[in-house]
Amino acid sequence: MADLRKVEEGLGHTPVINEGGHDHEKVSKTDDGDRIDHEKEDKGAALDHSVDPKEEEQAVLPQKSKRVATLDVFRGLTIVVMILVDDAGDAYERMNHAPWNGCNLADFVMPFFLFIVGVAIALALKKIPKVKDAIKKVILRTLKLLFWGILLQGGYSHAPDELSYGVDMKQIRWFGILQRIALVYCVVALIEIFTTKVRPTVLKPSHFAIFSAYRWQWLGGFVAFVIYMITTYTLYVPDWDFVLHDKHGAKRYTVICGMRGHLGPACNAVGYVDRQVWGINHLYTGPVWIRLKACTLSSPNFGPLREDAPNWCRGPFEPEGLLSSISAILSGTIGIHYGHVLIHFKGHSERLKQWVSMGVVLVVIAIILHFTDAIPLNKQLYSFSYVCLTAGAAGLVFSFFYVLIDIWGLRTPFLFLEWIGMNAMLVFVMAAQGIFAAFVNGWYYETPDKSLVHWIESHVFINVWKSERLGTLLYVIFAEITFWGVVAGILHKLGIYWKL
Repeated sequence: MADLRKVEEGLGHTPVINEGGHDHEKVSKTDDGDRIDHEKEDKGAALDHSVDPKEEEQAVLPQKSKRVATLDVFRGLTIVVMILVDDAGDAYERMNHAPWNGCNLADFVMPFFLFIVGVAIALALKKIPKVKDAIKKVILRTLKLLFWGILLQGGYSHAPDELSYGVDMKQIRWFGILQRIALVYCVVALIEIFTTKVRPTVLKPSHFAIFSAYRWQWLGGFVAFVIYMITTYTLYVPDWDFVLHDKHGAKRYTVICGMRGHLGPACNAVGYVDRQVWGINHLYTGPVWIRLKACTLSSPNFGPLREDAPNWCRGPFEPEGLLSSISAILSGTIGIHYGHVLIHFKGHSERLKQWVSMGVVLVVIAIILHFTDAIPLNKQLYSFSYVCLTAGAAGLVFSFFYVLIDIWGLRTPFLFLEWIGMNAMLVFVMAAQGIFAAFVNGWYYETPDKSLVHWIESHVFINVWKSERLGTLLYVIFAEITFWGVVAGILHKLGIYWKL
């Protein structure tokens, strides 16, 4: 049985919305998932308590509800793209993260996750019987996400290539993908819980009524925006240094800054906050800026450092840092708005009008900000233009899938994405984080590079197609994405899901 709570972090099942009815909704649990059913409100009965028993009996009859498969499909698509860019991004630079300013395919993954987290929160916390219980569940789920994030990306796991585990606590990485999701989820969910008593039951007849109805959610997002912008553009960034260890010993490098409002790799406030809060030894040691032309002649691909490369090219940087994660709260806020639209607007056209219009506006704002050089698109800094572009794109993609799947009924072609979305946490850990591949690699012949995974990739794909780039891409598509789509489908048929 699906658990309504596990949709909150965007890694579980999705509740369903009935397309019929117009007013009050009630949550009911069934064997095939949590469903949000809608009951028509008899306005006459609301004023006159004497209701005909036959009419009352007819009113309580359960109506058929329909699962909004788009949420699972969208979540599954995000997981698939993550696997694709993580494992094939080095072969195709346009799939990989932009080295600094700009936005490539990989740069859409994180905000898409946060968007669907927001949508799921709106549905999962639609009815809150007990506020204290809801708060406890949110805090507990946040702690679970933090634990898994540190375990998988803190340096303890060396999967899939290195058959070892363990991390020096002096160098553990405190922040990562799941940690950012945990922070955004916690903030957005708590705002949703604490404002439960001021939620409207009926919206005013206005296009902007839903914005004013959930003004506290937007206020939370605005506060996060203000904190990020003020800190980014006013915080003084002093010179900083770091130490690298190699076979020749330790060497100290110094980066000259002494400025405010810098948006380049070396002296931005985002990196400075992380160095002060977490410590320079606890940051990610392979930042994407190493692919910039200033760092390597192989740009935009990875390559050896230039002899005249500036010192910051060798330095650490946390792409999921604290200040940038505060900006990421906006992605969750926009996502929860889409969830509120899904709840309050019952007609397809009404929902799409809200979703598409907002998506287009956000994309236009992002384009203007980026191409006027006011605020460049930058995933590493999680700039405001980047928030607008990715959230707008997420809204448009979500609307596109909604039309195809929930309106036109074209669900079958996207079943494998839906299955992956239903077991997103499992596929994220086993595939995207390489835990399953590491397990298989542990059974090797003579040397660790002679395992089943390496043999399949080299002999079945790369050697057959006589191309490492194409072979790698096909391996990821068929041996990873297709494989886990089938596994997720089997687990769905068996009713097995990973719950946090």
